[in-house]
Amino acid sequence: MMSQQAHIPVLLEEVLSLLDTQREGVYLDCTIGLGGHSSEILRRSKNAQVIGFDIDEKALMKTKENLKPFADRVTLYHSDFRYIPELKIDFSSIRGILLDLGLSSFQLDDAQRGFSYQKKGPLDMRMDLRNKTTAAKIINKSSENKLAQIFREYGELRQAKILAKEIYSRRKKEEINTTSQLLKITEEICRWRPQKGKTHPAARVFQALRIEVNQELKDLDAFLEKIVKLTPKNTRTAVISFHSLEDRIIKQTMKKLASSKQERPFITILTKKPVTPAKKEIEANFRARSAKLRVSRNI
Repeated sequence: MMSQQAHIPVLLEEVLSLLDTQREGVYLDCTIGLGGHSSEILRRSKNAQVIGFDIDEKALMKTKENLKPFADRVTLYHSDFRYIPELKIDFSSIRGILLDLGLSSFQLDDAQRGFSYQKKGPLDMRMDLRNKTTAAKIINKSSENKLAQIFREYGELRQAKILAKEIYSRRKKEEINTTSQLLKITEEICRWRPQKGKTHPAARVFQALRIEVNQELKDLDAFLEKIVKLTPKNTRTAVISFHSLEDRIIKQTMKKLASSKQERPFITILTKKPVTPAKKEIEANFRARSAKLRVSRNI
């Protein structure tokens, strides 16, 4: 069964308002997931069309079902959003671009996908099942230094070096192929004791591996630059990120595109500070707690 939380799009009202989705035209949902934001755009604006992209084929199949009532106004692609600038799309008709960089509950709650340390399953973590690199492959084949680098850079884990050393030592005796194996090692090395307000260290470890498996930060800045320059004046771009590494890239790229130091400013930034969920939304959907929304408008 799919979690009910899968149907709760993060920062929905803020996204619709800042993207100004009442305008007629095409909206690119670059990481459509289960179509939560897109279904509301289509429901509220009868003249809106959506082109949606996702690398998760399982999610895309669900999205197709979810968006059936709007089938005549939706086009879906099984594709990484980074390839959008190369596709034959009429970019002149684009009015809004949405990039929601979070995992859906549909992905997190499926134990077989291996995204969550709270679920027993294989260490997979691939969003795109065409990808040959799993988290287990990285854990069992990477050098000790590479593992430490992944945990340090993508998980901002203080114990990155010692955890990498322990994994390297243990895998010589037995391959580490399950979420529960990695969770146990992490808890031992980080000396985890549950404390109110403290994030489980495995959350950082699993985040780091997921980013490495899916190359989540790769070319994110280049994509934003390309898509802004391809789309017309007044196109709005909204990006929701869920950890500081992504948010830093979004912030710096928007700042660069808004700067007059280059040939000219391409955007104006509509959110001087990132928009974050209200307390009420976090209570209804705890996974929204770390979301940050930044929005720009082409000039």
